[in-house]
Amino acid sequence: MKVVCYKDKILKAINSVVKGVASKTTMPILEGILIQTNDNEIKLTTYDLEIGIEYVMECDVKEQGNTVVNAVMFSEIIRKLPDTEIYISLNSDNLLEIECEGSLYKLSTMNPEEFPELPKIEIENSIELEQNTLKNMIRKTIFAVSTEENRPIFTGCLFEVENNKLNLVAVDGFRLALRSVFLSNKTNDFSAVIPGKTLNEVNKIISDSFDLIKIGVSKNQALFEMDNCKIVTRILEGEFLNYKSVIPSNWETRIKVNKNNIQDCFERIMLISSSSVEKEKKYPVKVSVDIGKVTISCTNQTSDAKEEIFVSTEGKNLEVGFNPRYFIDSLKSIEDEEVYFEFGSNIAPCLIKSTENKNYTYMVLPIRLKE
Repeated sequence: MKVVCYKDKILKAINSVVKGVASKTTMPILEGILIQTNDNEIKLTTYDLEIGIEYVMECDVKEQGNTVVNAVMFSEIIRKLPDTEIYISLNSDNLLEIECEGSLYKLSTMNPEEFPELPKIEIENSIELEQNTLKNMIRKTIFAVSTEENRPIFTGCLFEVENNKLNLVAVDGFRLALRSVFLSNKTNDFSAVIPGKTLNEVNKIISDSFDLIKIGVSKNQALFEMDNCKIVTRILEGEFLNYKSVIPSNWETRIKVNKNNIQDCFERIMLISSSSVEKEKKYPVKVSVDIGKVTISCTNQTSDAKEEIFVSTEGKNLEVGFNPRYFIDSLKSIEDEEVYFEFGSNIAPCLIKSTENKNYTYMVLPIRLKE
């Protein structure tokens, strides 16, 4: 094997596949990148038995061949080389030689025949949408995916296609994020729960462009396909939350507020709520709604804070406690200038919605305040 490529192109390929490398494994082959040539193309593949990533790029292939090289060592060497042509070849001792200007590195390799094949997926349902749309949808939901492994189904994001509308839903037991978009092409209804880890990597690889990405699903695998990259992932098993049944359909108290103003307020108050003085003990913030204003306050054993914001209010006065981090995460993902906060009772969830469109909803559960 002997190829010549420019650093920026090979580095982009490496950066795209490196997240499919196994970090903790008893199989050294899974710590490697499979390098394969085909005519004037080179294909890089990584697979940790949960997520597999392939990236194909054009380059000057002098001699065909395949090999597997340790991903960390290979990527770090390429990253630190000068921005020019790089010569990569496999010598007679099965060492991968990397040459660039005056630099020469030789890396041990592994048998490419031992590298596991990516699952072959028989697509049952698929959709196409613009990459920037999917990127936006993931950004607006991924923060609400659970990190608790004792409820594996909630470590993923629900992809639900219903009446030609794609809904992405994330829940972690304390909050819910829902983002929707209508699809341009007619498609069948289906649903699948994609691991949050996979979606984080998809989000890093796709571009903020109008280029299309195709998402296909089978019974237990999903496939993301774009220009020169393919990502294969398992689908999480289990029954996802019936989210429509838990989102309140009406409210007793509603405020309309400038998004940036209330986000800044929560961020300041959180300095008191999550005071590091008491070993990461968290204190809820109290949200009090009165006619024409909302008061946000917090008290811990060493400090207290209170802020008032003048807002448009409807319905009853209210006093309720929340974790401010959940509000901040939601508000950071919103571009609208104004939002609605819709409250039920002091033990009912709060909804955050746009004042202008219906393509997202966030729900945050309250915390009981001490008397």
